[in-house]
Amino acid sequence: MEKQYVLHMFTTAKNLSPFDVNMALDAGWISAMPYTNVTVDEIQTLVQDAIFSRSVKSVKYTGIFIGGRDTLTAMQMLHEAKKSMVPPFQVSVFADPSGAFTTAAAMVAVAENLLARNFAGATLEGQNVLVLGGTGPVGQIAAVLAAQAGANVWLVGRQLEKACQVADMCNREFGAGKTHIKGEADANKAELIKTADIVFATAAAGVQVLDETLMATAARLKVAADVNAVPPSGIADVAPHDNGTPIPGSISGALGIGALAMGGIKYQTQSRLLNLMLERGDNKPSYLHYEHAFKIARELMSATAA
Repeated sequence: MEKQYVLHMFTTAKNLSPFDVNMALDAGWISAMPYTNVTVDEIQTLVQDAIFSRSVKSVKYTGIFIGGRDTLTAMQMLHEAKKSMVPPFQVSVFADPSGAFTTAAAMVAVAENLLARNFAGATLEGQNVLVLGGTGPVGQIAAVLAAQAGANVWLVGRQLEKACQVADMCNREFGAGKTHIKGEADANKAELIKTADIVFATAAAGVQVLDETLMATAARLKVAADVNAVPPSGIADVAPHDNGTPIPGSISGALGIGALAMGGIKYQTQSRLLNLMLERGDNKPSYLHYEHAFKIARELMSATAA
């Protein structure tokens, strides 16, 4: 009898994300098995239970998804899972905590594409990027991806000390010594916005981080992307469906991107990564995270532009 495709889904939280379960099943996984309150030191046992229960020929029908709420923990679990494989018993692993990797990838890719199409082929290289509400998982990865693409990035949070700590963590753990993300306090937004080219609003749902008054002083702003679909908008006058829509009151002619415009790319990116695990055949397994998500999101945007 042909083996079923089984995706073992690990999370540090008490519940597995229903969004991720739906995505997995829609992508073609037959079973999505939840494991909650998982810690890093449990990964080896769980992974080896999964790989050794199937033959070398059928182990390819197994995959592992890592969720949770914390980006660093998710990456530690991904690395631990990879270390726990015993060739030829190996399976693909995909980390996407709180959907942060695929959401941030979509946000940065859509903004990058809009920038190139509307501002004389501009890239992220050398652009001043503010990540507002940036201490959460989406903000962290959006900051990392923008910095890796050559932008000057300020990760902005309510507390300066925490913002600096998170920025340092991103540089150390995700930047490979090549990013120079700086932490900044929310209280300093009025000065920061004056020289910002791009704004990513990544605060919690219903929190507005950029109001009309600040928008009216953003003399260089080109693109403002808001991940929040819950009223009030994270950026004043940017609606969920906006996709390159001129922002009322912008003195620089800035264009807005809403959550639903980015959501389609996020959905397609996550679906494609889940499919990559299904399609491995007899090839080597994949270990997928935010960099792979960004690569796919960029490819999707290129295809859209074409």
